[in-house]
Amino acid sequence: MMMDLDMVALFEAELLLCKVGPDQTVAVLSEGQVRADYAQAFLVAAQRLGAPAFHLNLPSVPSVGPLHQVGRTPLAGNRAAIEALKMADIVIDLMGLLFSQEQNEITATGTRMLLVWEPFSVLRDLFPTTDLRRRVEHGETMLGSARELRVTSPHGTDIRYRIGQYPVMTEYGYTDQPGRWDHFPSGFLLTQGDDGAVDGRVVLMPGDIINAFRRYIQSPVTLTVEGGMVTTIEGDGMDAALLRQYMDSFGDPRAYAVSHIGWGLNERANWHHFAATRELDNEIGVHALAFYGNVLFSTGPNTELGGTNDTACHLDMPLRGCSLYLDGQLIVEDGRILPPDMRAPARPVAA
Repeated sequence: MMMDLDMVALFEAELLLCKVGPDQTVAVLSEGQVRADYAQAFLVAAQRLGAPAFHLNLPSVPSVGPLHQVGRTPLAGNRAAIEALKMADIVIDLMGLLFSQEQNEITATGTRMLLVWEPFSVLRDLFPTTDLRRRVEHGETMLGSARELRVTSPHGTDIRYRIGQYPVMTEYGYTDQPGRWDHFPSGFLLTQGDDGAVDGRVVLMPGDIINAFRRYIQSPVTLTVEGGMVTTIEGDGMDAALLRQYMDSFGDPRAYAVSHIGWGLNERANWHHFAATRELDNEIGVHALAFYGNVLFSTGPNTELGGTNDTACHLDMPLRGCSLYLDGQLIVEDGRILPPDMRAPARPVAA
């Protein structure tokens, strides 16, 4: 396999942000031939930093049931592989363990984990910075002390979350703390509403995104939420029908649970990305999840925050032009970040 030196250099810089050095063991986890170039480049990058490294490659398992099932991977039930990963200081996850019991078991031992999934162009263009981390962690402090989160929009969204039962999760693109998971690249934060304590409605409007579909909403959709569950999905266009049919296809009522809520802080992430790329099948869609000022509304599993809902149906729905309040304090106003310590630096004006 030809080695991409630019890829090795970028991954070496990423491992440095993660404080990898000669005293750190790096495990690279992959399946089949998926991201084989990433696996080799990370191993070389670790070697250049003097860090012991090993590659754990598992056979791919054919998918069963609906596509985009989360939390179900070839690592499930493989005790030898799980125990080997626990011995590493950091796991580079090229498989996609998010929402899995295996991820939680591994990070609970103090091993940190970095999910790497996006195309190389996205990794390069959204490479994390220490300033992004600072701004995300400022948001973490504010969100962690709040007890109510409210989201509104001019189109009729008005939903309230009682919060505090679950922790705040930050994603800024690297991890240097024991047991911490992150996604390279990233740039947002989130939490989960208290069990049964999310009520209101969310109105999806044209331009909002359903990440699992790699699709922009074309027609209004109204989701009614009662006691933390989506009880109705209403709309005259195809989007409402797609949502209903997709969620029904899992045959799991927990698919309708409201999951995490948060907002995006990455000023280099582009709302228009899905419309401008041909690499949709190879990415989760960090541009959509992290673009500056979005409100990230999600349904489905909550195991990443310590909950018990492990349904395989997960829908991230980044919303544009919404306002978000913490205990009545306006944090995001119509898609604009208000707290000075969370605002992105101004982009230089071209001469």
